Amino acid sequence: MDLTFNDEERMVIELAREFAENELRPRARQLDEEGRAPRDLLAKMAEIGLFGLVIPAEYDGAGVSTSCYIQVIEELSRVCAAVAITLSVHNSVGAYPIVRFGTDAQKQTYLPKMAGGAIGAFCLSEAGSGSDAASLRCKATKDGDHYVIDGAKLWVTNGSIADVYLVMARTADVPEAPHRGISAFLVDRNTPGVTVGKLEDKMGIRASDTAEVRFAACRVPASSLLGKEGEGFKMAMMALDNGRIGVGSQAVGIAQGAFEAAVKYANEREQFGKKLIEHQAVAFMIADMDTQIAAARNLVRHAASLKDAGQSFIQAAAMAKLYASQAATRVAHSAVQVHGGYGFVKE
Repeated sequence: MDLTFNDEERMVIELAREFAENELRPRARQLDEEGRAPRDLLAKMAEIGLFGLVIPAEYDGAGVSTSCYIQVIEELSRVCAAVAITLSVHNSVGAYPIVRFGTDAQKQTYLPKMAGGAIGAFCLSEAGSGSDAASLRCKATKDGDHYVIDGAKLWVTNGSIADVYLVMARTADVPEAPHRGISAFLVDRNTPGVTVGKLEDKMGIRASDTAEVRFAACRVPASSLLGKEGEGFKMAMMALDNGRIGVGSQAVGIAQGAFEAAVKYANEREQFGKKLIEHQAVAFMIADMDTQIAAARNLVRHAASLKDAGQSFIQAAAMAKLYASQAATRVAHSAVQVHGGYGFVKE
């Protein structure tokens, strides 16, 4: 399906495409080898407005549609998935919950600086609660006009580079419905008691920062509570629903990048007197890759268009994330096969 953008959105997409080609592509391999988030490139992304994609203009953001947002993430992921994921998490589960649930004061405090480059992170998973988010143990205890947060979060994307953490913590024990005891808090990086633990040494997407974040007697004002007590689980699920569209667009971008590399190589490499692309077995493989990408892209665009129209998009987002991530894996594997032995070496 085709998407319709206004002039400003077309400009944003073009800026993202140019940034990916001119800034990310020359350094993508180096970033992966070093395994660290590129602060200088993230700052440049903020300068061209990409950090405020989901933030309304009144808070210095771009306020683009979800359809525009996924196109930006795809353009970046096509060249460097790690940097794209850093941006996607910042927007979809970092800034978006504040846009959706924040008070006027919280929006004024956080959104302008997040649009300007302050990085957001989402702290939900723990050692004993990944997908089972309702069983989290991180606690926030009310103490006068403050809360004291104690616990550790794992697999936090942007964990060591974030300036603002959205932290899910338990404020009440509700045995019959554990999810009702979870609340959400906005915690600044420089708050006493916040420390970064282990940085994960991942096998892929290595320049995306993934870390443990610890909270020890971390005292935050009651005004840090996002929404009301007991609403954190609902907010987390809504943020993740939104984030799944971004994950799907990341996967489409990864697949597109692998596909383009395979097509380029197949048009250059000669075997048995003709180009690889002229061998039927290879041509069939490439056609199948292209088909899977088109299907994945349309699923992601459908979910985005539903969200833009104010319709229920939860199922569509889940389907898009599922299929697109599986398609990215299959397409990348096929791209390795097209490259033969060269597909298994770094150079």
